Amino acid sequence: MDSKPVKPRIARARDLRAKATDAERKLWAALGGRRLGGFKFRRQVPIDRYFADFACLEARLIVELDGSQHMERSQYDDARTAALEAHGWRVMRFWNNDVLENVDGVGVDILAALVLARP
Repeated sequence: MDSKPVKPRIARARDLRAKATDAERKLWAALGGRRLGGFKFRRQVPIDRYFADFACLEARLIVELDGSQHMERSQYDDARTAALEAHGWRVMRFWNNDVLENVDGVGVDILAALVLARP
């Protein structure tokens, strides 16, 4: 029996999840399975023409991790953030280094934003 073809955006999201950075894996260990305040996060969520690193649909919060390559791409990141915000999302950005060195502190910041967004 033939399986259904996978849509390109779904395939791209799967590929991004499979190639997660160390920082993404570490943050996912803190966010996945409703481990942060009971909020459900998804990884590599297609939104508009972008893929959000992490998204909490309930709170409409996106968490993006930036490596050193983002220092040269700040205009692109600003435009990306503006586009996501135009779709009603709040975007938080953290440096990979912050996650690798202080994932608990990053989690506290994310949880504070989630609690503020709760109706």
